[in-house]
Amino acid sequence: MTTSAQQLDVAKLARYLEQHVPGFEGPIDAEKFAGGQSNPTFLLTAKSGRYVLRRQPPGELLKSAHAVDREFRILTALSGTAVPVARPYHLCEDRDVIGSMFYVMSFEDGRIFWNPALPDLPHDERAICYDAMLRTMAALHDVDVDAAGLADYGRPGNYFERQIGVWTKQYRAAETERLDAMETLIDWLPKACPADTGRPTLVHGDFRIDNVMFEHDGFRVKAVLDWELSTLGNPLADLAYFCMCLRLPSSGYISGLADQDRAALGIPDEAQIVARYCELRGIEPIRDWHFYLAFSFFRLAAILQGVKARALKGNASSTKALQVGEMAGPLAEQAVRVIDAHR
Repeated sequence: MTTSAQQLDVAKLARYLEQHVPGFEGPIDAEKFAGGQSNPTFLLTAKSGRYVLRRQPPGELLKSAHAVDREFRILTALSGTAVPVARPYHLCEDRDVIGSMFYVMSFEDGRIFWNPALPDLPHDERAICYDAMLRTMAALHDVDVDAAGLADYGRPGNYFERQIGVWTKQYRAAETERLDAMETLIDWLPKACPADTGRPTLVHGDFRIDNVMFEHDGFRVKAVLDWELSTLGNPLADLAYFCMCLRLPSSGYISGLADQDRAALGIPDEAQIVARYCELRGIEPIRDWHFYLAFSFFRLAAILQGVKARALKGNASSTKALQVGEMAGPLAEQAVRVIDAHR
């Protein structure tokens, strides 16, 4: 069987992994996980156990996107720290094996919550779940990057200035139509960017509820998933991104809580989440919160514009990519509303 957009040559892959992953033994069955708009992810079931493979998508890619090698590096660096991650086994940069760069890591068996309203949990456990995620986020931001060998994991200079530039370029490269709200953000964000103070920390880049795996019993975090967008930078980017779900509607591909009674659900509100994070990290109350929120919506809109562009080219990872990509405009409009509300 030859490799196609979403298939793997499992016989060739098994031979390769037997040579490069200690204890690995084929044959392999491969099943693609549902979802995932960026790097296709597969469950590998082999004679020696279960593993997870993440690969770059096939086809032409935007520069610096789909950096599975960076994911592998961060997993390796965080192994054994206070931040739980899957065990990285092997990075393959030889694209001849399956058609693109990939890495293999351990399969972690736990529970993932896809809906931020946590309907499957009792009322009194929902706040506990959110607190566990915030404690994990705080632990990530407290990692000593020098000790972890990650001092060069990001570029020097103002994190938000760099990120605004990066995502503006990515958005332009994937632009399929004019979005007035994105034009507003591209003009406003550089002018409103706060001075970057404090030492850079690790930033996950996609810290949300469905990228945190819990044990089946209790709320100990078993693994933080999907490190493709990780870098060194300002930790408030992760916090604002995490809080975006509070401002998104419950309908739509990315589920939110804007139209939910969070008090009745037992879920902390935005002010409580921000205050708890500051308490966990021992930092002062956050100024310019509207900027961090607006930036987070802008960045996600730019990412989803890339998803839309890949869908139109026919090399997206998910069959729902075009639907997801259509959210770029509404997300940008939400960012503009955040700015307008502060004026």
